[in-house]
Amino acid sequence: MAGQLLLRPLPSAKIRPDNTALLIIDMNRDFVEAGAVLQTPGALQLIPTLNGLAKWARGSGLPVIWTLEMHRADASDYGIELEFDPIHCVEGTAGVELARGLETRPSDRFIRNKRRYDCFAGTDLDLLLRGSRIENLICCGITTHCCVTATVYTARHLDYRAIVLRDAVAAISAEHQDAALLCMSEGFAYISSSDEVMRLWATGS
Repeated sequence: MAGQLLLRPLPSAKIRPDNTALLIIDMNRDFVEAGAVLQTPGALQLIPTLNGLAKWARGSGLPVIWTLEMHRADASDYGIELEFDPIHCVEGTAGVELARGLETRPSDRFIRNKRRYDCFAGTDLDLLLRGSRIENLICCGITTHCCVTATVYTARHLDYRAIVLRDAVAAISAEHQDAALLCMSEGFAYISSSDEVMRLWATGS
């Protein structure tokens, strides 16, 4: 029997502008744009939603954090990932850049040289969040079943409260999307939407 997505109410009293960050995961050109080596269906359609979320977050005083997967040109840091995926996001190529149409600002923060699905693995994301007294991560980007899920699981184990926006993530198929959201909803994340989180506080400019 198919499982049911658990849509727990957000613990609004614990989610404040001063302890929450927006994490936008791996919107690299190699994952997003038409004809890219690992193009994710639906990723291009996320761009207006992500831009709206980023604008809201900045106006509300939340850090906006972008992660970018990158690999060395000699392929020495892929490990067993190449048993699952082709060469992608090579340093020095256009594929590592943010997809065209995404709007960043100088105040935004970037986690570069991300070598694994998990945004915490081998990066300074945890240090950045703890230094900013962050307790809640609003998670969006791609792909739902790989990098988003891997990051959410680690966030949960590090005692960050993860909020995954189901209209701001994309996977390689509807089945992968549904399965990932279902698994995360059980004990790892609050599953929400961009509209719901943007109603938490007044939208800034």
